[in-house]
Parts: sequence; structure tokens; C-alpha cells
Amino acid sequence: MPQENAPKKVVLAYSGGLDTSIILKWLQTEYGCEVITFTADLGQGEELEPARAKAELLGIAPENIHIEDLREEFVRDFVYPMFRANALYEGLYLLGTSIARPLIAKRLVELAHQHGADAVAHGATGKGNDQVRFELSAYALDPSIKVIAPWRLWDLTSRTKLIEFAEANQIPIAKDKRGDSPFSVDANLLHTSSEGKALENPAEAAPDYVYQRTVNPEDAPDTPEFIEIGFERGDAVSINGEALSPATVLTRLNELGGKHGIGRLDFVENRFVGMKSRGIYETPGGTILLEAHRGIEQITLDSGSGHLKDSLMPRYAELIYNGFWFSPEREMLQALIDKSQEHVTGTVRLKLYKGLATCVGRWSDHSLYSEAHVTFEEDAGAYDQKDAAGFIKLNALRLKLIGNRNARFR
Repeated sequence: MPQENAPKKVVLAYSGGLDTSIILKWLQTEYGCEVITFTADLGQGEELEPARAKAELLGIAPENIHIEDLREEFVRDFVYPMFRANALYEGLYLLGTSIARPLIAKRLVELAHQHGADAVAHGATGKGNDQVRFELSAYALDPSIKVIAPWRLWDLTSRTKLIEFAEANQIPIAKDKRGDSPFSVDANLLHTSSEGKALENPAEAAPDYVYQRTVNPEDAPDTPEFIEIGFERGDAVSINGEALSPATVLTRLNELGGKHGIGRLDFVENRFVGMKSRGIYETPGGTILLEAHRGIEQITLDSGSGHLKDSLMPRYAELIYNGFWFSPEREMLQALIDKSQEHVTGTVRLKLYKGLATCVGRWSDHSLYSEAHVTFEEDAGAYDQKDAAGFIKLNALRLKLIGNRNARFR
């Protein structure tokens, strides 16, 4: 029976899988509302047209089904800005899931406006970070939007109850969904994330079958591969001299990284909601991209800019992880980061081998590196070593004064 003050029209983030199909039907039965589905192609590597057929089977009109290829926008407007910051959450995680959520939320809100919908809905559970990311993003973009999170509302609290609801409502159930899946997977062009079930005990090594994008580094080619990545203003624009779009760059790097077993991470992280969780991440292209970006910054960023940027990076990464992509503080940090990238242009050469991406060369017309100053050979007067004596004396002055004081009180 539809509830009083129930939404009349809802835009649902829809994967076509069992859970979001159940949510679709639940919205219809619980609220008696019209449902618009939105499925984003972020490079997860799955065929998405079956989601259209599934939505139609569940009674969604063709004009209310949206399947959109957002790969270029995802990399250009979300992944690349984040990589200009060299962002790592808790020093290790390249934020592959975190950075996808604001784009999905953005399109949910835009489609809600387009269709005159009064609510959006998502399939994130009440235990994870994604609920926070979706909803903070949605409210930042439209403070009046209503967000429905069925996992926090319904009584379908077990896999058995979900299956029973699906069967009662003629929702097709894939055979492998009738039992507990060994782990949960989220994927996009930047990474794959696997967690839960077989991975919940952090003391146990992850089974080999968890890894989907990368070969075992031990089984990777015995011959290293060398590639060159070109950068303009902090963004990768070419591989081996071939100009490529952002999404194509990341796709190619994923192929190269996967082949060489690069980008695996077994990580216990601190969720924003307070608990710890263990995840297995594969970010082959992103791992190569981070090493390359660091490489080009080494010769094009001065120490003041680079060290300031590095000191701000943990805060920037935490904002993204916690769902504050559309916050003013993230945008302020982004402006600083983007300013730092004005001369981060040039080429990096990398060695890919047995799970590692290593920068082995970098060059740029914008380089600050001066061989004349740093050489161990004759520098033709480029640097007067006597100048270092005064530099050291001035920097030592306060240390001497502190040392003299301390000596008086020993």
C-alpha cells in the first residue's frame, strides 16, 4: 500500500543485478511510484544492455531507462584531477570506488531534474561508505532532493529473504545468486574492489580467484617492458608517442599493468562510518599512472610547491574517501593542486616488470633540473660551494642557541 507523502517518481542507480532489481520492485510496491533507472558505464567491463532488458521486464518504460557511457567524463573530470594530487587514502588506496560515486550521484540528480522526479535511490548498505558518498553528493547538488536507501528501511535483512521477495515478484535470479557469493565486487575503469565473505578474515590470504585484472606477479612475463607516457599540465595525454583520450590512456595502462601483475593491494582500511574493513584492490593502470606522474613532477615541480602539495594530499584523499567531492574545501584544494600543475609537462619512461612499475627516465622542456649545478665534475662556476658555509651557519644559529641553553641546565 503506497505510503502517505511517498515519492511519486524516483531515479534509481540500477546495475541490473539481483539487489537493485529487488530495490526497483520494492520501490514500486512500497511507494507505488514511477521508477526511472540509471545505469552508468564507468568501464566495469560488463555488458550493460542486459540491464535494459531486465528493467523492461520489471515494467519500466523504455523512455525511463538510461544507460550511459561515462568513461571519458569519469577519467577526465574525476580520475585525472585526483591523480594530479597523487591522492592515496591511508598511504595506499588509490580511491577507485570513492571517486566513481560523485559522478553517479551527479547524473542521478540531473536525471531527477530532467524527469521531474522528487527522489533518487541507491543500493548501498547501511554499513559502508558508499551511502555517505552518494547522499552527500546528491545533497550538495540539490539540497531539496529526497534520497531513498532501501537497505536502511526494509526488512529484507538476509539473502534468504531477498530471494523469497524476488521469487514472489517474478524477478529472475541467476543460479549463482541462490547461494552466498564468495565475495562482493565493485569495478570501474580505475580499479576492481573485492570484499566480504571469503575476505572478511584479515589473517587469511586472499584466494587467487579473487584477482580479476592482474596476473600473479610471479607468472608475469620474465622480460621487462618499457613504455613512455606523455604529460601536459599534470594529465597523461599519450603512450609511446600516440595521443590518446583520458579513458583510452587508462584502458591501455590497465592492459599493460594487468599483463605484468601490477597494482594489487590487500588493505584493511578505516571506513568513514567507524569500522575497519578488508578489501582486495586491483588498480593496474592507476598504479602505473601514479608512478609516472610522480616521475614528471620530480623534474618540473620546485620543492616548495611539491612539499606543500604532498602535505595537503592526505586531507584531499580523505575528503574524497569520505564523500566530500562537491565540498568547497575539496574545490579549494583542487584549485591549489591545479595551479601546481601548470608546468608538469613532459615525458616519463617506465619499466614494467613482475608487479612493479618503476620510473627509469624523465625529460621536459619545463624541467628545473640543472645538470650544470648538480654535476660532480667541473661546473664552470654555476655553483660556488663556499656559499654553503653561510647557509649552514644561519640555519645552525637557532640550534646552537638551543644547545647552549640546554647545556646550562644539565
